[in-house]
Amino acid sequence: KTTDEIGTMIWSDAVAAVGSGWRLPTSTELLLLYAQRKDIGGFANEDYWSSTEQDLNSAWIQGFRTGDQDRYNKTSKLKVRAVRPF
Repeated sequence: KTTDEIGTMIWSDAVAAVGSGWRLPTSTELLLLYAQRKDIGGFANEDYWSSTEQDLNSAWIQGFRTGDQDRYNKTSKLKVRAVRPF
């Protein structure tokens, strides 16, 4: 998708919201999206969920302000950008 999903979501809602044929990107894919963010467009300078889980309570995120990746509690509300294979 070339724009973010509306609003922010906790991790489980983000996983459920992406729709048929779409999914959350892995932490590696989000790092690639960050590197190409100017060409792709539509990203906010905020943190985005990845599908990569750290453990039962946390998942990896990609910061689009600083470029950092980190683990966040899955109950945090963050931005979502879905991807699909092509």
